[in-house]
Amino acid sequence: MRELNDVFRTKGQGNGTILITQAVRANGEAFIQEVATAVRNFDAFSEDNDPWGEHDFGALEVCGQKVFFKIDCYDPTCSQGSENPANAALTHRVLTIMLASEY
Repeated sequence: MRELNDVFRTKGQGNGTILITQAVRANGEAFIQEVATAVRNFDAFSEDNDPWGEHDFGALEVCGQKVFFKIDCYDPTCSQGSENPANAALTHRVLTIMLASEY
């Protein structure tokens, strides 16, 4: 599951959707690009912030603003959670990028 999450987050490969919230978008295109690059390059996973080793959440700072990203795994129709997130054929990943203040 971690490998599938990493490939989707860092390369945009796999079945999934990337959602960027309105608050992130309100900061302009340059900020969006900075955030996208920071999320792609994020590698500060540890036992403290990733206890299950799934690489499905991260918190980082971009241009002085705290940003979160979260990957949720749904079935291919996005109507319920994936029955097996480690199986790419059964999973549609949704990467949501938001400001921490929106959480």
